[in-house]
Amino acid sequence: MSAQTSMLHIRVEDDIKDQATLALTAMGLTMSDAVRLFLRRVVVDQAFPLELKVPNAETLSAIEESRVMMSKRKARFSDADALLADLEKNNHK
Repeated sequence: MSAQTSMLHIRVEDDIKDQATLALTAMGLTMSDAVRLFLRRVVVDQAFPLELKVPNAETLSAIEESRVMMSKRKARFSDADALLADLEKNNHK
């Protein structure tokens, strides 16, 4: 006797779907398997199966900074080399 099933439709960006499909295939799962597994964990644990955190002040500041830059379409660094140089400089502090 099989359980009654329902169709679930979700929207997700094509690139995310493609990347997730590749990763799941490598794990031996289909997208449907992964969604069923996710929902099963919600039911069993009565909780979201991933840890969600409220961002701290530093993260919130970075998020806001990135939103402002995106709205102005202004990059903080002129090119990738400048970004890497800044990362290297700050890594040695």
